[in-house]
Amino acid sequence: MSKPESRDRFDVAVIGAGQAGLAIGYFLAQEGRRFVILESADSVGSAWRDRWDSLLLFTSRRYDSLPGLSFPGNPDGYPGRAEVIAYLEQYAASFDLPIEFNSRVRSLTKEDGKFVVESADRVIEADQVVVATGSFQVPNLAAVSGQLEPEVFQIHSTGYRRPSDVPKGDVVVVGGGNTGFQIAKELSASHNVQLAIGSRQTPLPQRILGRDIFWWLTKLGVLEKTVDSRIGRRARDRDTLIGSSSRELKRRYGVGLKPRVVGASGRTLSFADRTELEVDAVIWATGYRPDHSWIEAAVMDSEGSVRHRRGVTDVPGLYFLGLSWQYTRGSALLGWVKDDAEFIAAQIAANATTITSEGRTEQDEPLGATHEIRVREET
Repeated sequence: MSKPESRDRFDVAVIGAGQAGLAIGYFLAQEGRRFVILESADSVGSAWRDRWDSLLLFTSRRYDSLPGLSFPGNPDGYPGRAEVIAYLEQYAASFDLPIEFNSRVRSLTKEDGKFVVESADRVIEADQVVVATGSFQVPNLAAVSGQLEPEVFQIHSTGYRRPSDVPKGDVVVVGGGNTGFQIAKELSASHNVQLAIGSRQTPLPQRILGRDIFWWLTKLGVLEKTVDSRIGRRARDRDTLIGSSSRELKRRYGVGLKPRVVGASGRTLSFADRTELEVDAVIWATGYRPDHSWIEAAVMDSEGSVRHRRGVTDVPGLYFLGLSWQYTRGSALLGWVKDDAEFIAAQIAANATTITSEGRTEQDEPLGATHEIRVREET
């Protein structure tokens, strides 16, 4: 397919209309910039639409607001999937954000000082680009999944909706993050469930002394600790369980606990403790892996991880937003992504002053220390 002769031009192109894309859109609109938000799906918050029906956030509504619009409802209650989707739709409409749906970006390049964003039927030029596709991109399935018989029901957590969709019998939920725990709890009412946990966990209660855990974390400044801090370096490699624990799962819900899955054959899963279990269904709550293969810019390392400092890359004008531990624990959370979004908006404003009338960007000073996106179980 030949490229269109004319190209639309913008100050900023934002890729992704999830919570990160909407948050940066708010700040760009406040600054009066000419921008567009490109979304591959037909609606905002597509990642939330790929969650199970009964999902509940572990952050209360008090802490779930994007900039400029409070999350409606009881501030001490915990919203479900449908509420989050409705809020994101209301947010986009309230600020009349310029979102173009069904616009999957297939390549991002830089030519003559301008970024070129190409979709199937359109080419856009932009002075600066924010990749706001977040951390939930490509489902990360264990390699051993392909060794199970076709008769074994298998699905990634993105495809799970409700217990009635899972065949009766013995079910193993693989993945010890909040997703794995929530799905295992729900399935336990109608299925014989085992949960396979392959990573270290830090369980935290939902409430302490009558206060929500995030009230305490905020008051103690824990959520402000950066990825480079001592606490950040330790926490980023652990799954933080909110409102769940292995003991509760076993005693209250009757869910059996297994270690990491290490093999599969036929209808049998093998575990790190050398035990085996014949299964009828497997739910892979094993998180996601990034896919930035469409970005043609020198911002990736040899393993495909993005090099950045709080979302700012070595390529002037190219930013990332909504990554897990982009800067703090809250970087990928609904109510905290606004902090990184405001920071990126300030970087965009500063970089705009260096763009000359020819559309070329002066080289900023070296960024120094960088961070990498790591593949890990979702939390």
